[in-house]
Amino acid sequence: MTQIAEIVTFTLAPGVTCDTFVALSQASEAFVRAAPGFVTRQLSRGEDGRWTDYVIWRDLAAAQAVARQFPQQDFTPALIAAIAPGSLSLRHERVEWAMPA
Repeated sequence: MTQIAEIVTFTLAPGVTCDTFVALSQASEAFVRAAPGFVTRQLSRGEDGRWTDYVIWRDLAAAQAVARQFPQQDFTPALIAAIAPGSLSLRHERVEWAMPA
């Protein structure tokens, strides 16, 4: 099986602080961690203000299963509201190589 990287980039909605957004993202941790096929996740912020939520899944089916369940979660409305409309981009890529820590 080939792992899949789910890469979501976005900017925050006006008035949303970094600390607030990190807390909102942490509210999704239990859901993501419990999802079959979850491997790892990182959230980063660039100097330009764009954020990247980078999740590694066991395979594309696992990523797609979580994507179908995501809209029904209690934390989802607040998390989506914190993202600037029209700024979100999501893509899935096959992991070709990974360097262990």
